Amino acid sequence: MTPSAKVSIDLGARAGGGGAAMMDLEELLTTRLLVQGNSGSGKSHLLRRLLEQSAPWVQQAVIDPEGDFVSLAERYGHVVVDAERGEADLQRIAARVRKHRVSVVLNLEGLEAEQQMRAAAAFLGGLFEAERDLWYPLLVVVDEAQLFAPAAAGEVSDEARKASLGAMTNLMCRGRKRGLAGVIATQRLAKLAKNVAAEASNFLMGRTFLDIDMARAADLLGMERRQAEMFRDLESGNFVALGPALSRRPLPVRIGPVETVARSANPKLAPMPMPLAAEDALDLLFTPGADEASVFVPRRPPPIAPTAEVLDQLARSAPPGPAPTAEPPPGLTPEQRQAAIDATLRDMLGERGAEVRTAAVLYQDFLLRCRIRRIGEPLSLAAFRRRLAVAHAGIDLAEAEAEGSPWGEVLTMADALPEDAQGVFLSLARAAFDGRPCPSDAEVARAYGTQSPRRARRLLAYMEERQVIVCREDGQGRRIVAIPGVAWETAPGDPNAAAEAETAEATPAA
Repeated sequence: MTPSAKVSIDLGARAGGGGAAMMDLEELLTTRLLVQGNSGSGKSHLLRRLLEQSAPWVQQAVIDPEGDFVSLAERYGHVVVDAERGEADLQRIAARVRKHRVSVVLNLEGLEAEQQMRAAAAFLGGLFEAERDLWYPLLVVVDEAQLFAPAAAGEVSDEARKASLGAMTNLMCRGRKRGLAGVIATQRLAKLAKNVAAEASNFLMGRTFLDIDMARAADLLGMERRQAEMFRDLESGNFVALGPALSRRPLPVRIGPVETVARSANPKLAPMPMPLAAEDALDLLFTPGADEASVFVPRRPPPIAPTAEVLDQLARSAPPGPAPTAEPPPGLTPEQRQAAIDATLRDMLGERGAEVRTAAVLYQDFLLRCRIRRIGEPLSLAAFRRRLAVAHAGIDLAEAEAEGSPWGEVLTMADALPEDAQGVFLSLARAAFDGRPCPSDAEVARAYGTQSPRRARRLLAYMEERQVIVCREDGQGRRIVAIPGVAWETAPGDPNAAAEAETAEATPAA
């Protein structure tokens, strides 16, 4: 497709015989699309029509929670990616998807809700973090988007929800410059996070029954509230379209036919068999057939013991002994095991992009590498986070934990801080130990995992309140950070150095 070409795809027919309903594909790639409709309204049919019509023109990635879109593979060459693999593996596959420009379907069928959220977050993160040279247009279709960007916390863990919501927010809010065009479909607008839905400029609204969803749909389409009742009367496969890629005014459309079909189909009524005599029905239900496999019958739970009896058993029970110490694998001495762990961490953190990956994702990658090297599972997540903070700060842990090392006191001070602040504190301590200039606000923010210098300054103030650092200025307004107890301090450094450099680069020469 040449830069000047205009590609329009046929969604179906306008209501009332007004001709074909066309969508400007290039406009869609820059303005994104939101599809809403209750179950049975034809959302999946609409997405399938959109994918089939645009397949020859643009690369596609489908986040498929029910396995409905895997049938695209045979007809259009999509590669089906089974999500039952590690998060690090999914990130690497997503990076290859952008590198080789292959259309894919991420099949999440069979995973629990939290596993689906983690897998989708890892895959979308891999697409989003691709190198600038690979920012080709990519249509990212997310079915049942309310599962991955919920408006409120549910039964899944906060970590999984935040990771998935962050990935969806990046797709819809920041994905355009990276070539990512988000197309999200949801059963209920009220269940979808508002900051994700608000970034779409094109809308296709289908049949809806709840008042709150009809009101939001009417607001998004610029319609009056009294007109929202029309969404109850829409037939399956009929939608109201609006947006720069569709129509400047609300336009009723009927989605056209598709060439592929989903593996699942709507249940159809079928005639009941002839009624049986009572004796025959009993035999069919309670007499096992010759070809039936043995069925597991769960045991009935034992009767609940009286509270007094339980308390008496607890009083007579002996206190538990100390937990057995895990033995190192045969053939590895403790020194060799520690050296293998250190080498694994160095290899993992030396890879490009490791500094922006979350600790949970890095931990899964670490465990996988440990199994490959046959060193077992040597560190818990908490211990791994500590080692990660030490490694990012450039500190030799063996030297720091040696007897008489001044780093022992510094590590003790770090343990008193929250986990997300320990890495920043250790980086400041390392700079003070080396006598390097004090990091700027932008550098502190980057180490803290943010781009806000204000948050960096608040973090430094918090550390000073906890008495783990002392900040002062020299005569030129440059900042100096000292570590109390060990008498280390950084050289003077300009807190606004990075910001000023960026401003100078952005300002053209006179």
